Amino acid sequence: MKFFIDSADINEIKLANERGWVDGVTTNPTLIAKSGRNFEEVIKEICKLTKGPVSAEVISLNAEEMFSEGKNLAKWADNVVVKIPMCEDGMIAVKKLTAEGIKTNVTLVFSQVQALLAAKAGATMVSPFVGRLDDIGANGMAMVGDIVQMYQNYDFATEVLVASIRSPIHIQDAALMGADIATIPFKVMQQMTGHPLTTKGIEMFMADWKNAQK
Repeated sequence: MKFFIDSADINEIKLANERGWVDGVTTNPTLIAKSGRNFEEVIKEICKLTKGPVSAEVISLNAEEMFSEGKNLAKWADNVVVKIPMCEDGMIAVKKLTAEGIKTNVTLVFSQVQALLAAKAGATMVSPFVGRLDDIGANGMAMVGDIVQMYQNYDFATEVLVASIRSPIHIQDAALMGADIATIPFKVMQQMTGHPLTTKGIEMFMADWKNAQK
């Protein structure tokens, strides 16, 4: 499974890179706004730091405008993936961008049939949002499992990129289901390294070492 970091924070991306946790990066307008920096400047810097795909989201909702904006975003770096919202106009833009050889990530997917439509349009990646579904009492991970199965049934090349991850268990479940990618906030990546028994074991080893030196 590939790990993307869901962040526009350059320091977080550098730290995750140092730990070997970054196969790609996803961003969105909210994350860029939190950085307080120019959108283009941030995306270009992230693309230099990252060998893998970097998702940069369009802000238009009209098909032609999304297509035009996507073509412009793709010029910023070879590893830019154009992030398109799930909607009818979005699917038109995805089909046209795919025909131009431009990679796309369909975002804000909350149902199996939305994911099916994105694959039919030629999306490179589809981003089902698990945490937001869980928030309203739905089962986000069950949706992911269904999408993985549907894509296998019909040999779609579209990758399943699990998004809106809230905890390490989401990543574990996604990996067991066969999802291609998980995009993860840095704090959740850090949580994945820990376990109470690991902490206890380290403390015991250190105590034993100190006693052995007396």
